[in-house]
Amino acid sequence: MDTITLRLFQSEDAPWLIERHGTLYAREAGFDGTFAPLVAKIITDYLARHDPEREAGWIAEAGGRRLGSIFCVAQSADVAKLRLFLLEPEARGRGLGQRMLGHCMDFARAKGYTGMTLSTHESHRAACALYARNGWRIAQARPVRAYGCDLLEQTWDIAFH
Repeated sequence: MDTITLRLFQSEDAPWLIERHGTLYAREAGFDGTFAPLVAKIITDYLARHDPEREAGWIAEAGGRRLGSIFCVAQSADVAKLRLFLLEPEARGRGLGQRMLGHCMDFARAKGYTGMTLSTHESHRAACALYARNGWRIAQARPVRAYGCDLLEQTWDIAFH
């Protein structure tokens, strides 16, 4: 694989990001067609309202091919929220997820956030293991029916020291 770079998300990345979330979550987690429109809304809101001084999104790319995404947005004045973390299957297992998560967390620290939060589902085991290895802890878990599936929704948090 070519050298992987992390570059800032651009509006031209939106169609790819929406499609890949919809396709991969359908294939890997059984999500229905309601998930991609949620991703589209998150991206539309980000493009319309994000504060470039305190929020950013990145695309992992190699040889002009997009391999993943991760976003850091403000949850509050002190807490950042990790969103839209995605890795293409062929990019997994090579440390890229760790690199992207570390980059996002470093950005949040540098921008003065005192911690981060994220929402995910227990079924995303590799991502949850990555969060745990990096000091994140489950703050809340609850069963939900979403995207056509019965899921255990989790909120993970980390405080920066």
